[in-house]
Amino acid sequence: MFSRRTFLQSSAALLAGTALKPVSAMAEAASPTTPEISVFTKHFLGLSHEQLGEVLARMGVTGIEAPIRPGGHVEPARVEEELPKFVEILGKHGVRITMLTSGINSVSTETHTERVLRTAAKLGIPRYRTNWYAYDNKKPIWPQFDAIRPRLKELVALSKEIGILPCYQNHSGSKFAGAGIWDMAFLMREYKADEFAWAFDIMHATIEGSTSWPTEVALVQDHIGMAFFKNFVWEGKGHRTAPLSEGVVGKAYVNQLKAGGYTGPVCLHVEYLKGNINDPGYLENAIAATQADIATLREWWA
Repeated sequence: MFSRRTFLQSSAALLAGTALKPVSAMAEAASPTTPEISVFTKHFLGLSHEQLGEVLARMGVTGIEAPIRPGGHVEPARVEEELPKFVEILGKHGVRITMLTSGINSVSTETHTERVLRTAAKLGIPRYRTNWYAYDNKKPIWPQFDAIRPRLKELVALSKEIGILPCYQNHSGSKFAGAGIWDMAFLMREYKADEFAWAFDIMHATIEGSTSWPTEVALVQDHIGMAFFKNFVWEGKGHRTAPLSEGVVGKAYVNQLKAGGYTGPVCLHVEYLKGNINDPGYLENAIAATQADIATLREWWA
């Protein structure tokens, strides 16, 4: 864990240079048509809540997608005690949670489902990202697909009663339901957009669909609860994550969202960094990478 002394020394060095732009400069980069950009704070795990609030405020970030799952900013078992404190500290720095990232994909005591969702809703958190559903490719897929429906139905009903929107992220890979978009899209048709929505990940959709990603976007656009932005490059027979300005995903995705009338929230994911918050230079790199990606996303949107 970063000590406060080390953190303050690092922050002072950043402020003395150009790595950390002042809030006003970040605000000027946005246009009236640019949505608020939330940031997924997974790459800042290890900072105290106070330190996280300070870093976000310095960058001009006002909304975050916050991991509230095992290993996250708050452990689910302590959500009733710790999440209100976390929200209060963030609020002091002008930051709010726009999406809670959970380990929940069914109503269960193991994931503290009701406690997490009721606490989040009471604190004004409008939506949460569910955990994925997984396929076992050694078994028939259709029965596994059908088994998702009752679990999802119960979770959506509870979320609706509580007053918080569940969102499902598509993730590339053979074991993930929703990787190919169409299977989860069939399930989602049973619900209104304000009952169950996508945390739509264009990077993973492009990895899976390659040139067919515009079809996938058109398929899900009326049910996007939050649009995720991150990028990748093809590498040999696989791929690797990359800064937003350098990858396969580009402005064409934003243009399609805008043409389709999307005005919902967006969230930046910075997933190409190596190391963690305890490594020398990591914090500076994480801040610089986040700022650069925010600038790219604003350019795309404007």
